[in-house]
Amino acid sequence: MGSETKVYTLEEVAPHNNAKDCWLVISGKVYDVTKFLDDHPGGDEVLLAATGKDATDDFEDVGHSSSARATLDEYYVGDIDSATIPTKKTYTPPNQPHYNQDKTSEFVIKLLQFLVPLIILGVAVGIRFYTKQSA
Repeated sequence: MGSETKVYTLEEVAPHNNAKDCWLVISGKVYDVTKFLDDHPGGDEVLLAATGKDATDDFEDVGHSSSARATLDEYYVGDIDSATIPTKKTYTPPNQPHYNQDKTSEFVIKLLQFLVPLIILGVAVGIRFYTKQSA
């Protein structure tokens, strides 16, 4: 086998998306992780959910160990043609009218949730103290 690295398009990688044939795209490289599905500490579902797209963020967000990264090398099958990966769209929240709901009612409720049990406790202690003295 030559040292020629196979370059895949996302369209070529995407069909490999099931438990019998599972490929992932991580950091510009393509990995056939089918044999690793049963051994993955996080379960096979997370790997299967990351198929058909650039799974780099999914991989990095978990914070894999250096041994996990080394294990990944065993499953390397080629590189991804980065031009075939859709560019990331940054999420922009829809413009919503900024309404200022009455924060005082929220504050009053929180205050009451704190004070009412204290008042009940105080009354109970007071009654107990009063009934003990009169006896």
